[in-house]
Amino acid sequence: MNILKNVVVIFLFTILLTSCSKLSSTHDCPDGIIEWVDIVMVEGIQYQHHFPEPANENTPISIEKGKKLGEVTYTMADSACSNHNLKNGDAAYLEEGTAIYEIKGYPTTLAIMANDKAYIVETNKKAKTAGELYPLGKLVKNIYIESTEDGSRIHTFSQSSKENFLDAWLNLKLEDIETLNTNGQHDGNRVFLEIELNNGVTFREVYWTESNTFHSGIVGNKHIKDILEYELSNIRK
Repeated sequence: MNILKNVVVIFLFTILLTSCSKLSSTHDCPDGIIEWVDIVMVEGIQYQHHFPEPANENTPISIEKGKKLGEVTYTMADSACSNHNLKNGDAAYLEEGTAIYEIKGYPTTLAIMANDKAYIVETNKKAKTAGELYPLGKLVKNIYIESTEDGSRIHTFSQSSKENFLDAWLNLKLEDIETLNTNGQHDGNRVFLEIELNNGVTFREVYWTESNTFHSGIVGNKHIKDILEYELSNIRK
């Protein structure tokens, strides 16, 4: 009986230590529990999985797995604090050991896949232009304007505007996002743009009309501004 009692005590003590360890990993963070977005980093590029809006959940998505690029080596949720420096192999929610693949027909600098989900580039320090950050080329099916209230699609770009937008997009310059925020260039009226790729995968760009800038640090030119003003003026009231 004494042996059994000692085993129970040791078992309970082990559970207590494990629980304390899990709690301390969260409580040690100065900002408490972190709500991560679904991100992953591969080869120095940070990607994000964009959830479809409720109205668009039935949009067919067809992504074909390409060659393996690597795998997740560290899961940040419940472990990392907000000041964690993202490294290759880090992911917010993907489990350690999850394989990461290219998507056939799409450059890995634009999109990758893991757990049958597409992840779109969020930041790429090597990119200097919009075309280098988002190498869209002929990969875009449609561009939509979304409601800033519920994210639903309220307008579709004409095909000519879409093509003109993508042509102008290529050489737009990238600026430091923090600098744009500090200078107030990400203040004022916002426009939600939804970009739909040919395979059905979508992602959002936020555009500020007054400063002609995007949330990713892309700075528009007169051509981009004119296209967006034209499409905004054609939204059905």
